[in-house]
Amino acid sequence: MTQPEPSPAPAHSRLTVLAGPTAVGKGTVTAYVREHHPEVWISVSVTTRKQRPGEIDGVHYHFVSDVEFDELVAGDELLEWAVVHKRARYGTPRKPVMEMLAQGRLALLEIDLQGARQVRERMPEARFVFLAPPSWDELIRRLVGRGTEDEAERERRLETARGELAAEAEFDATIVNHEIHAAAEQLIDLMRS
Repeated sequence: MTQPEPSPAPAHSRLTVLAGPTAVGKGTVTAYVREHHPEVWISVSVTTRKQRPGEIDGVHYHFVSDVEFDELVAGDELLEWAVVHKRARYGTPRKPVMEMLAQGRLALLEIDLQGARQVRERMPEARFVFLAPPSWDELIRRLVGRGTEDEAERERRLETARGELAAEAEFDATIVNHEIHAAAEQLIDLMRS
């Protein structure tokens, strides 16, 4: 019995960058995409941040030491990297992104504003999508509701979020995250267009 030929991959693929303020739901939207759209490759960032309960190393992030992060930066192995909320460093490993794009895969980076700006400098052909909250009050409610930061950390994140919200015009498209399923499917539609 002859196996059907697999569908050819597109000749090239366009990287999609998803960014937005803290607690807007970037991680939750990305988790939905991971679960419901296995055709989308999602980059796993490296971070020096401490692992939160329920996070799996290599799935949610690659948790690394400061020394390991320094080595990645020195070796130019990161597509982008930044200090986020004046604390931990986050970065996107370059090699897997380039490999997935070369294979024609739909590729998604979920990163912060600083990282998105760096990717725009290095890969201006990428698609940049801003995930926005329905309102400022809803953003505060989500941040407080997740209960993963103390009061000082929440204030740091809200200060950062004000600046991030002001950068929405820098993006190619905006998705307002009223509901996870709808936001994720809107993102997939953009990636396929």
